[in-house]
Amino acid sequence: MSVHFEKIAILGIGLIGSSICLGVKAQNLAGKIVGHAKSIGTRNTALELGLVSEVFENPADAVKDADLVILCTPIGVYKVLAEAIGPHLKAGSILTDVGSVKGTVVRDCAPFVPAGVHFIPGHPIAGTEQSGPRAGFASLFHDRWCILTPLPGVNAAAVEQLTRFWQDLGSQVDVMTPDHHDLVLAITSHLPHLIAYNTVATAADLETVTNSEVIKYSASGFRDFTRIAASDPTMWRDVFLNNKDAVLEMLGRFTEELAVLQRAVRWGDGETLFNLFTRAREVRRSIIAAGQDTAAPDFGRSKT
Repeated sequence: MSVHFEKIAILGIGLIGSSICLGVKAQNLAGKIVGHAKSIGTRNTALELGLVSEVFENPADAVKDADLVILCTPIGVYKVLAEAIGPHLKAGSILTDVGSVKGTVVRDCAPFVPAGVHFIPGHPIAGTEQSGPRAGFASLFHDRWCILTPLPGVNAAAVEQLTRFWQDLGSQVDVMTPDHHDLVLAITSHLPHLIAYNTVATAADLETVTNSEVIKYSASGFRDFTRIAASDPTMWRDVFLNNKDAVLEMLGRFTEELAVLQRAVRWGDGETLFNLFTRAREVRRSIIAAGQDTAAPDFGRSKT
């Protein structure tokens, strides 16, 4: 049986927030969905699209009597949100989020969560480079992972209820500590985005001296970097500021490996290059085998 909440409050109605709304409606997981957004344009669009039945400028108004509250804003405003909604959270409700950094979420939100409210940070590992309430779709979480990072002593029944909620949205669910989550995501998500942003910025500098040939002759590799680098800059600014220790550790390891590659290219060390490329290809095959992408041409993305 699907999890059913009488009222769900979505604070932040961008890609993830709107996709949750659509998924909840598709699976009939709530009697009522309300939202919060600072922008009047976003609030109007959310109502126009039928994502929510009500939407509020004040987040405290949205969370009143809600059984499930999900923070879907950039993580940089979580602390302000938590402080604003804390006194208005319903006893017995679940407070969770979708941010891709968990250590700072615990630090910023936990002090404002009243006794009797079940605080269970979460992270659905799903998304596109698009943003805004019109970008959402109900199947965004299908066959993707959602990681929950409950704090010690949290109510086990609440964790199970939230687990089933994400499963009903199509996700597989795993549980780990906030610190471990942040280390894993630093290499699987945060570092690739940092490299993508830097690569595109470097190409943009070259664009001024190559008569537009960088853009004109973009091959699939550079094109995929630009896709990643099209992601929401506010969200990713907050990610790097809030997971800097893990990102810097991964960036240090990356720099060391890059130096090995640099030496191999400089000295014509084909064996080192071949071995590294072979290991990397096996990782790609493992991702396909795990169902996280397909072996179809163009990395599983449609050409339309």
